[in-house]
Amino acid sequence: MSRSSTRHRVDPAYTDPPSVSLARRAVLAGGAGLAGLGVLAACGSPTSRLVRPSSPVVGAVDRARRHTGRTVTSRLVAAPGRVDLGGPVVDTWSFGSVPGPAIRARAGDRVVVDLSNGLPAPTTVHWHGIALRNDMDGVPDMTQAPVAPNTSFRYDFTVPDPGTYFFHPHVGVQLDRGLYGVLVVDDPAELGAYDHEWVVVVDDWVDGTGRTPDQVLASLRAATGSGMGGMGMGMGGGGMGGESMTSPLLGGAGDVAYPHYLVNGRVPSAPVTLTGRPGERVRVRLVNAASDTAFRVAVGGHQLSLTHADGFPVVPMTGDAVLLGMGERVDLLLPLGDGAFPLVASAEGKQGQGMAVVRTSTGPVPTPQVRPEELDGRVLTVADLTPAEPAAMPVRRVDRTHDVVLGGSMSGYEWTVNGRTFDRQRPLDVRQGERVRLRLKNATMMFHPVHVHGHTFAVVDGNGRPGVRKDTVIVSPMRTVTVDLDATNPGQWMTHCHNAYHGEAGMMTTLSYRT
Repeated sequence: MSRSSTRHRVDPAYTDPPSVSLARRAVLAGGAGLAGLGVLAACGSPTSRLVRPSSPVVGAVDRARRHTGRTVTSRLVAAPGRVDLGGPVVDTWSFGSVPGPAIRARAGDRVVVDLSNGLPAPTTVHWHGIALRNDMDGVPDMTQAPVAPNTSFRYDFTVPDPGTYFFHPHVGVQLDRGLYGVLVVDDPAELGAYDHEWVVVVDDWVDGTGRTPDQVLASLRAATGSGMGGMGMGMGGGGMGGESMTSPLLGGAGDVAYPHYLVNGRVPSAPVTLTGRPGERVRVRLVNAASDTAFRVAVGGHQLSLTHADGFPVVPMTGDAVLLGMGERVDLLLPLGDGAFPLVASAEGKQGQGMAVVRTSTGPVPTPQVRPEELDGRVLTVADLTPAEPAAMPVRRVDRTHDVVLGGSMSGYEWTVNGRTFDRQRPLDVRQGERVRLRLKNATMMFHPVHVHGHTFAVVDGNGRPGVRKDTVIVSPMRTVTVDLDATNPGQWMTHCHNAYHGEAGMMTTLSYRT
């Protein structure tokens, strides 16, 4: 179905600000709500109907969730401004700081966040990893109308599961600006056997350094349209600026060479510092908020014990470093040594790194170029992890299977799911209560972190059984990752590559509930 075909919205009550172009809406801006949902509405059996974000069942499922009776309130103001990255001062869009203000709640709390849009463009907030009600998911023209400039929107939802999450826009490549923050959901039953908690956010940064993310995307499209790189570089292992971008763990590791890699909003020459005492234990909540970069993270002189993946507990696994794709989060336990140690986030397959400092006694600050030997030791990935018993998904019969083939074209920087860009997608139809299997097949030479909104899934292990629980998983080149999810959260849910540029170029589809 072409973009000029009859359009169907998820909710007829939605209206679009005239400033939102069809091209913007048709991709990461949430364009399936228009042309894409025209396809969506035409698929399925003649008697089936979409479970829309406004459907009564969406509210009924939310009311049935565990509720503590507590309400956590917050306010986010998205606006242009200048941000100091620890030396470089850049013009960007943010929620007032980079990262933005943290939000903290307990599992079962009601979270109410008022978003005020002071940007010159529409925006939204997506609550990444939260299995929340569909009409609060923050995908414009799919789950809500985009929030126009100088207007506001109230997000009001229950946080059902404890864990480390984050929030960001779902409009264009706004994720590659400073519009993100961390949402921590505590488990009241957790013992908390640690002395400190440290939220660590790693990011790649280009905005305000002579290019904006929109200009980067335009350059990628222009370069590949002329057959001179971009997709070709991404597919074959290069990137903008002539930098080789290949990784022994990931293959093609990105399309964009970034001038800065940040840890908690700071460049390595001005690192943030965690101060403790030797022998103390630190819980590190590690979030990859980047748009085009996976990070290999290690702490010099230390081993890491990985305890949670995307919010869900795993059987603790010890290693020297951990590999984190865009949108992934892990929790680590770190017993502190004596001295000053670098926490290094090495841009996987790229040139550059972010750095922070762990200090328990006197000593010089590690240099910005330091490379701990742990980065070349045992690197933990999802393949090493086993779910802890409370997080294990029960074994049951699979009711429905979908192939999700991740592809791309050299022409015009176009990324696809099942051979189609998002505006031409055929959605992944599901029914309430089904066990759904997604076979994520990467037919490119680039890695793709695939994120499913509104759900967690189990990565199926080599024995065909549900394994570690995730909501975002790396799919390596020419490999297949199989995941199972239970369709218990009705609505229309974006499923996409969490490389912001791949998503904007079409690598998205919809997990579509039908009656």
